[in-house]
Amino acid sequence: MRTVDPACCPPAAPSPTVPTDEGEANEALAKLAKALGHPARVAILRLLLRQEGCVAGAIVDELPLAQSTVSQHLKQLKAAGLIRGEVDGPRICYCVEPAAVALLEALVAGLR
Repeated sequence: MRTVDPACCPPAAPSPTVPTDEGEANEALAKLAKALGHPARVAILRLLLRQEGCVAGAIVDELPLAQSTVSQHLKQLKAAGLIRGEVDGPRICYCVEPAAVALLEALVAGLR
């Protein structure tokens, strides 16, 4: 069963500025791209983007992966800043970090 709670994630982080230095932009894009370098992590991000709130426990139900594997992918997405998570009783509630997704979009657009 999907658990979506619109109030469980912490407030969104302030929007980061897109680096103007090409080297810094390359580093930032590489970090985000590495976090999305596995189809399961892309699937998790897509799942979270479709939600209006936070998802707790439903991610494993949506993917054909073991709990421990999903946890490792969530850890990598969180380390890259693409998602946020907050302990909500016995569960962790995950949601997308909108500022990081906006930064990713801007960095990809800057490739042209």
